[in-house]
Amino acid sequence: MMAKWLEQAQAEGASDLHLTVGAPPMLRVDGRLRPLGGGILTSEETEGCAREVLGGEFSRLSEMGDVDTALDWVGPEGGDAHRIRVNVYRQRTGISLAIRLVPDVVPKLDSLGLPAVVRTMVDQPYGLMLVTGPTGSGKTTTLAALIDEMNDRFDRHIITLEDPIEYVHVHRRCLIEQREVGKDVPDFSRGLRAALRQDPDVILVGEMRDLETIQTAITAAETGHLVLGTLHTGDAVQTVDRLIGVFPAHQQQQIRTQLAAILRVVIAQRLVRRIRGAGRVPLAEVLINTPAVANLIRSDKTHQLHTVMQTGRNQGMQTFEMHVRELVSGGVIDPEEGRLAVFGDRFGR
Repeated sequence: MMAKWLEQAQAEGASDLHLTVGAPPMLRVDGRLRPLGGGILTSEETEGCAREVLGGEFSRLSEMGDVDTALDWVGPEGGDAHRIRVNVYRQRTGISLAIRLVPDVVPKLDSLGLPAVVRTMVDQPYGLMLVTGPTGSGKTTTLAALIDEMNDRFDRHIITLEDPIEYVHVHRRCLIEQREVGKDVPDFSRGLRAALRQDPDVILVGEMRDLETIQTAITAAETGHLVLGTLHTGDAVQTVDRLIGVFPAHQQQQIRTQLAAILRVVIAQRLVRRIRGAGRVPLAEVLINTPAVANLIRSDKTHQLHTVMQTGRNQGMQTFEMHVRELVSGGVIDPEEGRLAVFGDRFGR
């Protein structure tokens, strides 16, 4: 039954499928939830789906309360395999599954609608590149496209640390080794330390969650590696502040100095529904570490970074507000959608 639901979800262009006791299967299409159809799910049905997905790891659900995994699935009539990311979790009425459908091929960077300057960032030989945004904002897709761009253009050894692995890369010009947290390596921090002994040119860190991981990522960038990472921050300035603020006060000036030297770009993104046609388009804020930006970071004046982005269009920088104006004037998104994406409801409707 789950294969049939996944096949329908894929046919309708859904990004996610939700299976919850007491509700019909639900699809997320263009950011909005709607029922797939069919009957109300029972606890037996969702537990059966969970056992099918988790296999021998099902026992971990009782211990942990939720389990992440990624796997390939095949439709009820056979054919090609497709990749999904699944979070199985317990809640009041039973077991639920949140399933993310991963596109069958890594999208090309040029197809994502991101500012052109993003493509030039992969030319960097070392440093720290960050892609940030809330859950479901397309960070994983952007990172996968950046890795794929390198795979087309450079001869590099790339190590990725992911939780779980979503897009599967193939070796072309690059040697790409994908390690999954919880299976191939205990956690991001230890995986990152190990990667430094594995002769990488590029390291992708799926999530920079804690002080140790962030510190090791900074060290890796300082020692001649290109490090790509993500944070769950809302905008570019917040990202810089988060990186510094995670450290104790007595270390923060040192971190400002290090960050001013090795940061290359922060790409903060959100997804906004298009006016015409299916799908959503990234709304992006871009902060490039120019000498002026580095000086503000080093001098603890990050509150001025937004102004630098506003005046830095010729250097490839832009704020969310600038990108909204561009997308609205181009007829790509509705002005109200853009306003809500940037400001939420804090100014009312």
